[in-house]
Amino acid sequence: MMEWLVALCIGILVAVIWSASKYFGTQGEPDALLQGLGISRRQTKEMVSERCVSDRGVPVDGANAQTSDRAGENKVPDVALICKPSALANYLFKHCRTFSNFTACTGWTWRASAFLQTVYGACWPYESPAYFVRDYLQLNDDGLVALDWAVSMAGASYQKRRRTSSNSTSPILLIIPNSFGKITRNVLKLCEVALSHGYLPVVFNRRSHNATPLSTVKLQQFGDPGDLREAVRYMRYRQPVSRLYAVSESTGSGLLLSYLGECGSSSYVTAAACLSPVFRCQSWFEKGPIWPLHWALVTYQKICLNRYRTVLGETVHTDALFSSCSMRGLEEVLFCQQPGPKGAPALAGGTSSSSGGAWEAYWERNEPLRDVDEVAIPVLSVCAQDDPIRGDPQSTLPLELFESNPHFFLLLTTRGGHCGFNTQEGSAFSGGGTFGGTPGTSWSHRALLEFFRATTDFIAAEERAKQAARRRGLGGSSQGKVFRHRSVSSCRRMPACSHNIHTIYNWQRSYTR
Repeated sequence: MMEWLVALCIGILVAVIWSASKYFGTQGEPDALLQGLGISRRQTKEMVSERCVSDRGVPVDGANAQTSDRAGENKVPDVALICKPSALANYLFKHCRTFSNFTACTGWTWRASAFLQTVYGACWPYESPAYFVRDYLQLNDDGLVALDWAVSMAGASYQKRRRTSSNSTSPILLIIPNSFGKITRNVLKLCEVALSHGYLPVVFNRRSHNATPLSTVKLQQFGDPGDLREAVRYMRYRQPVSRLYAVSESTGSGLLLSYLGECGSSSYVTAAACLSPVFRCQSWFEKGPIWPLHWALVTYQKICLNRYRTVLGETVHTDALFSSCSMRGLEEVLFCQQPGPKGAPALAGGTSSSSGGAWEAYWERNEPLRDVDEVAIPVLSVCAQDDPIRGDPQSTLPLELFESNPHFFLLLTTRGGHCGFNTQEGSAFSGGGTFGGTPGTSWSHRALLEFFRATTDFIAAEERAKQAARRRGLGGSSQGKVFRHRSVSSCRRMPACSHNIHTIYNWQRSYTR
């Protein structure tokens, strides 16, 4: 117990020193980084006046540009939309007003510290007014994953909900937590907000995560979407007429992006969003975040795995596993080493050439962006430049992806930490569209819900226009090819989606050039 108290005191001391250094020494750093990424105040003003989407940075409100002009020539907006020019991008630019309502916290307050925002969102308890009803899904290999359906306290009972669920038309919001299985304050608040806006939130728990029984001696690899694919099939069976949206948090975005890339146009997801995603995951596992956070992540993962220490001993070297001091070491021992005979000494992760080759092969199969060209739905990523988990934005954000792929959109804020995005008091709950003005709602949650609404409206409008053209005799072969597949995936052989996604997403070819 004394060791935990000492560790807590050290953590608090580091947090105070970190926040103080950020306040006194790096007040102008986010603006400089944003300018380094090519989003200048002058560029912002010109793009707003022309009301178009640029190849690099897209401000989302002319008011911000005017404010910046009065404040100083070199000041940049607190948030920018980075994407490739397209009809959908212009539609989002026009209708997603929440995108422009972010005003970063400044001054001597804990909300201005990226480190404290991150720790608060990950560790501070939160009593959610929603409760969860769990479904265990048995997979093809007899493994178990858990689906936690969020239900309002004023809602119907579990039995009634199950009897009527197949007839519900409410959209499903699939939430993928971080890869460590921690259900954070951010996830709980997202479930609450989604319920208030008519969604059916469901949290996907991987094998052994969040008290899910480990029925097979197998853990899910970082970017293996096989279990998620079966879970999506089950949700489509349970809610056959509901639209499906997906949100991932932190390192959970690796699983979501892997799924969308492998399944392509057969993912059955209408739109997706990633909150504070980690894109270059191999490099992130090798370098890790700053020391206090790295130590906390490794410790938490060891605590979760210790429950299965005996059964994991059949397939992994548990001594090397629990003596490892890095995330790479844990991942290597779990997935990149062949178990030796009982009692044989185990090599530490990453110390042999054979282990290094297995490490590279592991990320060839699990890197989230390996099939990114096959993603066929709109994906919004919400990131902060001062994210202490992801690291330096210039080396960790794949800006070329957002500039060249019409399906990917990046909301980049100057401040916000990791899944924090706290705003100045008075502007945190300012109005702006359908999802503005709700006290207690995170800016990032309002932004992604508005993104889902605008994307759905855009698709519906294009579908109506296409049907009208067909009635006038203008449809048919002139529409051209809908999709171009570059690789073969087993999930593309699934039956056609009830929402006719192949037709809905014809804008990929028709409206992006």
